[in-house]
Amino acid sequence: MSTNETPRRGKPAPRGERVADWMDGRLGIYGAAKANLRKVFPDHWSFMLGEVALYSFIIIILTGVYLTLFFHPSMEEVVYHGPYVPMQGMRMSEAFASTLDISFEVRGGLLIRQIHHWAALIFLGAMLVHMMRVFFTGAFRKPREINWLFGFLLFVLGMFTGFTGYSLPDDLLSGTGIRFIQGVFLSIPLVGTYISMFVFGGEFPGMDVIPRLYSVHILLLPGIMLGLVVAHLILVFYHKHTQFPGPGRTEKNVVGMPLMPVYMAKAGGFFFLVFGVIAFISAIATINPIWAIGPYRPDQVSTGAQPDWYMGFAEGLVRVMPGWEINLWGHTLVLGVFIPIVLFPLVLVAIAVYPFIESWVTGDKREHHLLDRPRNAPTRTAFGVAWLTAYLIMLIGGGNDLWATHFHLSINAITWFVRIGFFVGPVLAFIATKRICLGLQRRDRDKVLHGRETGIIKRLPHGEFIEVHEPLPQDQLHTLTSHEQPQPLELGPEVDENGVRRKVTRGQKLRVKLSKGFYGDGTQIPKATAEEYQEITSGHGHH
Repeated sequence: MSTNETPRRGKPAPRGERVADWMDGRLGIYGAAKANLRKVFPDHWSFMLGEVALYSFIIIILTGVYLTLFFHPSMEEVVYHGPYVPMQGMRMSEAFASTLDISFEVRGGLLIRQIHHWAALIFLGAMLVHMMRVFFTGAFRKPREINWLFGFLLFVLGMFTGFTGYSLPDDLLSGTGIRFIQGVFLSIPLVGTYISMFVFGGEFPGMDVIPRLYSVHILLLPGIMLGLVVAHLILVFYHKHTQFPGPGRTEKNVVGMPLMPVYMAKAGGFFFLVFGVIAFISAIATINPIWAIGPYRPDQVSTGAQPDWYMGFAEGLVRVMPGWEINLWGHTLVLGVFIPIVLFPLVLVAIAVYPFIESWVTGDKREHHLLDRPRNAPTRTAFGVAWLTAYLIMLIGGGNDLWATHFHLSINAITWFVRIGFFVGPVLAFIATKRICLGLQRRDRDKVLHGRETGIIKRLPHGEFIEVHEPLPQDQLHTLTSHEQPQPLELGPEVDENGVRRKVTRGQKLRVKLSKGFYGDGTQIPKATAEEYQEITSGHGHH
């Protein structure tokens, strides 16, 4: 190892090298760089989805730091005398007034506000699509179950961070959302009123909710999320990247580009591309124009009040739930709010623990570094599409008033459509998706055995017309036939080799039934075997 005192051909080492040597003597950076800078990353477009989420998160942090320099998280009432003439002389909170000042008086403030808001929406959208990619390809399997949980927690925390963020300006729209949350607190039996008094510091709206949301938004939630992002990336490095099956790709290697210099150069350029697209959207598309909505007043409700898309599922559940109430011992239990709010986290928990459920049902405890094609896991793919269908239906329910006014429909008809569709839609989506996956498997099997259609029509000597098929290249044959087709679990003999009757628990019976649902009859098309391929390509029935 060279030092900063060691001459090189009579000249001192360059300053950068001396700094690197100094750091290596204290941190051992050369060894870490040698082990990690040549780490290979696969080159596939779908892996950019996670990068979009990461870069959006960085943009949120950068713009958020800038906005904190000018925002005043106070609910003290002031009289506005700023440059926005329509609101001069109006009473409003300092939080709303400072947001107006950021928008109209701070140089570049409105653009930074909009970049911050758009980046938050894109961050959560990229997170959802990235999780869909991980789910449909089976990238959550061992050893990445914990990383799936980290990603899930990032998404959930991002939802709450977004909610606290758009509540800070204290405008009429965000105040309506906070009022909605207070109604959720009050619907909780026994402790609801105490939770509401604790959060709001007294009767709604109080004077403490904005300062408290501010602390949670800029300190607590971002700190936890930053730690989860770091842990998520560390596990990606430790477990190595998953990759799609193909020639030369096995469970023990990764085919792609090294981290330095190729991947880092592409990642750096992609970051500025994401930043540029978000900045362009923010410059031409107005979002959250609080000056057109006005400051919050408890005696008013904004028309067309809609949450951001990621909270639409919970909003839809509450809007379409019948207004059921039960009076017990002099207390009213508001089931119309309480049931949806209990159902929402249960759905989220089911998504979080799905990797462990699938591992238990299938009995698969092996490590997986090669991804599944979604068509080759039809039951899992059908579950994912069914969940997305339920989410989209509830999203319609969350905006039932806008659907009614924009499309001239009855709001009652929309509400009943969502109520019925929430139960029927996912079932139909599950069945249709599974049949589509099986159809694609049949198509793959046919392509392997008969080759690719060329569009060339040939007439045989006896007058029959046939289409000429071209055999697939070896790399495509490998892709279409390299996947596994597991068999369902079996209970085994009821009596062991010693003649003793074996006790079968209900859990074991349930596991076998679920396993047959994943891998039993009608869940997969047998892939073409080498013998079938040789028989057809040898001239028997092949054109």
